[in-house]
Amino acid sequence: MSVPRNRQVQRAGHRHIVKIEGVCGGEAIIEGTRIAVWRVADFYYRVGLSVEEILLDWDALTPAQVFDALAYYHDHREEIDRLRWENSYEYWKEHQADAAALYYKTSPE
Repeated sequence: MSVPRNRQVQRAGHRHIVKIEGVCGGEAIIEGTRIAVWRVADFYYRVGLSVEEILLDWDALTPAQVFDALAYYHDHREEIDRLRWENSYEYWKEHQADAAALYYKTSPE
């Protein structure tokens, strides 16, 4: 993935992790991809995938990139856990489901 024009690449203090304005909401991603660190952490910790299984799903990644994403998670746990929550089904149910139900209930048929 090339960096969109006029976008700042912010190094995140980890070799493979960057933040790019306008890519995945400017949140931490694996450099050269649109794979968010929160997603890697979620697959590893919530879903229970091993690093090897993550690499099978995202065959363009290297083990170093996956381990660096997990290391970034541990160094920035509060930030990444917030993103994991904000991108969860439970969060959607809590914050969006009522709005969706209201929209469909009040929209003309």
